[in-house]
Amino acid sequence: VQLQASGGGLVQTGGSLRLSCRLSGGTTSSFAMKWFRQAPGKEREFVATSSRTGTVADYADSVKGRFTISRDNAASTVYLHMSSLKPEDTATYYCAAERTRHPTSGGTRREDAMDYWGKGTQVTVSS
Repeated sequence: VQLQASGGGLVQTGGSLRLSCRLSGGTTSSFAMKWFRQAPGKEREFVATSSRTGTVADYADSVKGRFTISRDNAASTVYLHMSSLKPEDTATYYCAAERTRHPTSGGTRREDAMDYWGKGTQVTVSS
């Protein structure tokens, strides 16, 4: 299984971006799909998760109400729709996959529980 994230870029404060993460060598319907991010000089942190069916989502408090995770299992792709972006959202964003037993479970926020990681995509929000 490989994950490929894309869609990062430079955006002004208050702007929007949509990140994509395509899974190959498998299907996203087998995994809870996550987004994490790592800002310069900081530890990587959880951003959002989507259950295998896409019916359950959970978010970090810092992005709740501004970010939306969605998925297209037929295309083996998960998205992160980011709006009302702030300079503090500047980070490298990573997608990850966690194999979960229950299709409506969002899984865990623990990095060490992830089965697969993609390479990051950079998001820079200018003030």
